[in-house]
Amino acid sequence: MALDAEQRGVARGMATGALVSAAVLGLGALLPAVALPDSDATADRLAFALRCDLVLALWLIATIGAVAKGRFFSPKDIGGSGFGPPTPKMAIARAVLQNTHEQATIAAVVHLALATVLPLDAMGLIPLLVLLFSLGRAAFWAGYAGGAAARAFGFATTFYPTAFGALLAAALVLAGL
Repeated sequence: MALDAEQRGVARGMATGALVSAAVLGLGALLPAVALPDSDATADRLAFALRCDLVLALWLIATIGAVAKGRFFSPKDIGGSGFGPPTPKMAIARAVLQNTHEQATIAAVVHLALATVLPLDAMGLIPLLVLLFSLGRAAFWAGYAGGAAARAFGFATTFYPTAFGALLAAALVLAGL
């Protein structure tokens, strides 16, 4: 099956996002951690992950704010989504918010799980995952209006590191059983 131009663009963006993510995580594994928890106690590990994940909450706040601002300045959208179809600009803002909410929810759970199973000296992985989340969200948001190919890198750079973290956490849980 031949791929059309948009599908090829999505594949390029997803592959580039995967490569950037792998490079950042690979370098992070080789370099000293930028930040680590105060101690190996579970409470300190979870507190560390939650402090890192404040960045995820800031992305949600920003995307919620974009929807609120868009509604306020649009007579057609000010009534809310329950009262009519959104304008194209509002539809984009809502789609970015929805995807950010989904990605942040998964990422927060994964980061907390990792905080409970990673070796202490590997806890620097969590801020790297948050960094990639932020890079991905910025690229996704900026590219959304340009279509699937324009947002693919951002999606991949948000999703793949979280998926990797989930698989790593699951493997460490299973190895500890």
